[in-house]
Parts: sequence; structure tokens; C-alpha cells
Amino acid sequence: MDEIIKDYLHFLLIERGLSGNTIKSYHQDLEEFANYLSNKSINNLNDVNSLIILDYMKSMKEHGKARNSIIRFISTMRKFFKYLLRFHYIKNDPMVKIDTPKQAQHFPSVLTIKEVDKLLSVPNTNDKYGIRDRAIFEVMYATGLRVSEMVHLKMDNLHLEMGIIQTLGKGDKERIIPIGTQAIKWINFYISNSRSKLLKNRRSDYLFLNAHGSGLSRQSIWQKIKRYVSLAGIKKDVTPHTLRHSFATHILENGADLRIVQELLGHSDISTTQIYTHISHEHLNKSFNKYHPRA
Repeated sequence: MDEIIKDYLHFLLIERGLSGNTIKSYHQDLEEFANYLSNKSINNLNDVNSLIILDYMKSMKEHGKARNSIIRFISTMRKFFKYLLRFHYIKNDPMVKIDTPKQAQHFPSVLTIKEVDKLLSVPNTNDKYGIRDRAIFEVMYATGLRVSEMVHLKMDNLHLEMGIIQTLGKGDKERIIPIGTQAIKWINFYISNSRSKLLKNRRSDYLFLNAHGSGLSRQSIWQKIKRYVSLAGIKKDVTPHTLRHSFATHILENGADLRIVQELLGHSDISTTQIYTHISHEHLNKSFNKYHPRA
């Protein structure tokens, strides 16, 4: 099973051209399922039937796996067993009898403008790390970049004199994003006062650096946000993606067209962007209920 999974992941990388993060998710699902089969003493993939799949899904639920994680598992298995059938590892596909549960509707957490201002004001900007962190948060909120796009942002992606930056999003799709004056100010301040101190005579193409002069990881940005959110006294569950959600919601609330938001976020399908209209409607309802005398 380990060798088959390894071959399949190689197939996804070479033949399908999937991203590293997507392949990592597939690997996790397949590895956990392989462990389950091993514990049940099932060593032949031809012995896997729909009842075994359903039993595993039941155990996932009992172990507290979210509905969307189970849906992702089913998607992974559908593709995996199609691959096995195509290359004659199995005779029958057990996934044909498995229905996909309806996806749980999840509205992402969003910060208010006041909360964003509070978060941005927390880093100590008399310190090289604080200057860097303030610049990171300013750019994330100003552009709606994914955290993976942030950590891969390079110096030659900046075109600050034109007020734009370049980024490579999902599927290696390039997009050009306008960036506001506040974020430009903090990028320039970071480059002038902090980046060279972090480099310490080394070289790096990446814009945002760690204490060793190398590019930051997604985990390190996640940890920084958690720490600063706590210091700001914000009680919401905030992740790097929360700043992206807040960016999209706030520009919609201020009158931006949904198609523009789709372009800025790099969504291939506008239905992905439409979740933000629900958040904006919720905001409108709250405002109406609070301020209208007949509400």
C-alpha cells in the first residue's frame, strides 16, 4: 500500500501538476486510511468494499472529524480508486456506491475595521521584528493575499511606484494586485529599517525574512497572528485567512463589485467569492436592526 500511495502521489505531481499543498492533503488522507486498513488486517486493496469505506467514515465522525474533512476524504478516495482501476490494481471501484455528504455551510470569521486597527497597532515598531510584523499585517489586509502567497512574495514582485504587486496564486496563476498607500509606507519602512538587519550581509530574494535571514514559513505567520491577537484582546478565532476574509468583506461593504473582489482574491469561480455577500448582508442586517427606528 505504501508503494502504491507513493506512486499515486508521484502521478498527481507529474501527470496532474497538482500543488505541493494539495498533494500533502491527499497524502494525509491516504496514509490515515492505510493505517485503518492495516489495523483491520486488510492487506489487499481488492478486499476494500463500500462497507469498509462507510465504516471508516463512521469512525472519522466518532473521532470528531469535521464534516468537510470527511467530504475531502471522499473526494480523495474517489480519485485514488479511479487511479487504481485505471492501472489494474483493483477490479472494482468501491466508491461508486458512496454518496458525498452535503458540505456544511461555513461563514469565515471576519474582523471589524476597529479590530483590524487594533491588531495593526500591536507590533512594537521600535523593533526590527515589530516593523516586519506590522508590514506583514498591513500587506495582508491591503491585498487579501493568501498566507502561502505572502511567504513567497519576493523583492522583484514589488512595483510600489505603480502601486501594485505581483503574486502567483493557486495553480501558478499570476495576478496583479493594487496595494494602498499605508501598506506601501510600511513596506518601504521595513525595507529601510529592518530587512537589512535581518539579512546580516546574506542574500535572499524573499521580501519578509526570519531572524536567520531566510524566508518565513506559513506556520510562523500563523503563530505571530495568534500572539498579536491575544495581545490586542480580540476574542475571535483569528488565522492568517481571517485578514483575507476581512479584506474581501470590507471592500464589498464599501461598494466594490463582486467580480472585482473575485479578481483580487484570485478565485477561478465566482461562486467561491459569493460567500462574502452573505457576510455583507449579515452586516447590513445588523446595521439596520441597530439604527433603524422601526427595526
